[in-house]
Amino acid sequence: MKEISVLDEFERIGHWTAGRQEGEWQRQRGVVVGIGDDAAVVDPAAAADGVASPKRLLLAVDTMVETVHFKQSTMRDEDVGYKALAANISDIAAMGGVPLHALVSVSVPPAFTPERMRRLYDGLYECAERYGVAIAGGDTTSAPEHLVVAITVTGTVEAGRELLRSGAKPGDAVFVTGAVGMSAAGLHALLAKEARGGAADLPPLQELAALVQAHQRPSPSVRAGRLLLERGSCRSLNDVSDGLASELWEIAEASGLRLVIREKHLPKSGSMAAYASSTGVDPLEWMLYGGEDYVLLGTMPSEEADAMRVVFQEEGIPFFIIGEAEAGEPAVELIRQVQAIEGSGSQSRSAKRVKLKKRGYNHFSS
Repeated sequence: MKEISVLDEFERIGHWTAGRQEGEWQRQRGVVVGIGDDAAVVDPAAAADGVASPKRLLLAVDTMVETVHFKQSTMRDEDVGYKALAANISDIAAMGGVPLHALVSVSVPPAFTPERMRRLYDGLYECAERYGVAIAGGDTTSAPEHLVVAITVTGTVEAGRELLRSGAKPGDAVFVTGAVGMSAAGLHALLAKEARGGAADLPPLQELAALVQAHQRPSPSVRAGRLLLERGSCRSLNDVSDGLASELWEIAEASGLRLVIREKHLPKSGSMAAYASSTGVDPLEWMLYGGEDYVLLGTMPSEEADAMRVVFQEEGIPFFIIGEAEAGEPAVELIRQVQAIEGSGSQSRSAKRVKLKKRGYNHFSS
């Protein structure tokens, strides 16, 4: 084989992808023609995906750009590949679907040598294997300075049963399928460590392993999405990619109502709370506006929420009721417990509603 440094475009693609997934396994995912022709050919109807016919095709695309979504100081090459695919899979999960295929487009700058890209593909294929995704094709170009990874994922879902953002009803319970804010806390720890050169006044990263893992290797909630679809009681669904507040607003606007959540019911990781306390950060900031948690957020009839919690517990998946939907103009409100000092010097607590801003990660915010 040639020296890696002199491989041309097609030889590099082979170096990154050859022998990764068996042809027979790809055929079980509905791939008729995979990498190596002008276009991939897939037959979703033939995929052994557990989705009952008639089924519909889901399509999602996501892009990760160096310096915008990641830095070498916060993400290994393997993590970039893993996370790029995981973020896309999460969009399929948020529809109640099963991910099947991926097209991977990379724009590669000189700093990303063929061996570094090989490591990126190691992470990408690790994620693909975990979630049963066939890498069916893609594109490769050069880039002048920064790496760009764009991935398109297909999936399937039972026709007419897709879980959308627009189905919430007044009286619904608002739920989330895991802790929020962990990824943002992990990123904060990584950036703080970089800024202080590994200063001793910060906890060592091994003590923050769960937070760093949440940021670098997120777990899209495919099984949770399938459980919600199979039970038939979920009315609206979203994944928490840009922050809990932002995703709540998307459901509120799509459904035309107000969502009210309670601070005391928000699932808070103990490791995140401890790290927030040690750094003087309000953990609510990470929980509401951090994003990239990839848990699912949705609504369902309140009378069915307890039964759904039992189903999730049996599968070992978290399930938390965090609020309710109300009639009214689209809005998102948070009920906080406020401590007040009375004239006698005694303390009391009262509930206060706070309207949450439509804030989260936005590429084009000023």
